[in-house]
Amino acid sequence: MATELRIGIQTNGIKHGHADPMPDIDTRFRMVKESGAFDYVDKTPASDEVEAFLAAREKYDLPIRTGGWFYTLGRDEDLLFENLALSGRLGSIVHNVQVMSFKEDGALVSNAEVVDFYERALVEGDRHGVHPCLEVHVNMWSEDFRRVEVVGRMIEERGLPFRMTLDHSHVIFKIDNPEEQEVFDIKRDIESGKLVLDPFQSGSICQTWIDAGWVRHCHARAAVPNNPKNSLARDENGKVGRGIQYPFSNPGEGNYHEPWDGSRLEPWKEVIRQLMRHHATDDTDMLGQISTEFIPNFDYGEGCRYSLFEQSMACAIWMRDTWNEVSGTV
Repeated sequence: MATELRIGIQTNGIKHGHADPMPDIDTRFRMVKESGAFDYVDKTPASDEVEAFLAAREKYDLPIRTGGWFYTLGRDEDLLFENLALSGRLGSIVHNVQVMSFKEDGALVSNAEVVDFYERALVEGDRHGVHPCLEVHVNMWSEDFRRVEVVGRMIEERGLPFRMTLDHSHVIFKIDNPEEQEVFDIKRDIESGKLVLDPFQSGSICQTWIDAGWVRHCHARAAVPNNPKNSLARDENGKVGRGIQYPFSNPGEGNYHEPWDGSRLEPWKEVIRQLMRHHATDDTDMLGQISTEFIPNFDYGEGCRYSLFEQSMACAIWMRDTWNEVSGTV
């Protein structure tokens, strides 16, 4: 039975409203330490920030336990190796690997190419004591959720461990969301029951991944079914953000662009409970940590007036209380 689960924070979310400046690195580490809500920070810093991250890690006794980056196949293979080496230097044990849906030449990434890339990452990660984890994420190969299990089985057929990062906000926001279900044409499988997004239904996709024992890392950014689009952000073509972030706690009057209803978070919370139950009861479970990730990016919190950091703290406190409850009853 697992008795430990670490909770951290992705450093892009260590700020308040979107309009507020990003605090310097030392200040961000101090904020995390003084909050008492987190065990580590999550970041693969840029090359010119590495020394400051290392200094803050030592000053505040806060591990940089995890990090991550996104990669385009045919262009970023060397970058992956550089980041795995950097992760080892930082003392990280996990590197979150986002593989973009399309390669440098514009072709859709195949399952075999994902598996090959992951195998190279495993070999290189072993040299540095770092576990690469493939993430479920929009704009990545894994946005077609049906591919994840196929790739996982292909990896296991090679005799390799399949380690993934679960960010279930990318699943939850597509529930009851016809527009988002058109992406990679998953709507028909949802309507037929072949693909189940709702974690309260039998055979849900997140529960399938959890039961397989594949989740090594988790990103916790709250989202709700048919999550409101981020109308506070517009790209160069006037398109609004897709909306994959919802305040975890009441953001206060006027601080969120839609009416806030905490009861809508239950499907998102249920996946966290499922993940924790599995971790608490299965001795082979790989989950080691969960990082909150309330961020100011375009599809997420760009333009937000609520505090990203306070939302992360509220989420972390709830997760720790939930873990204590789950682990104390098994």
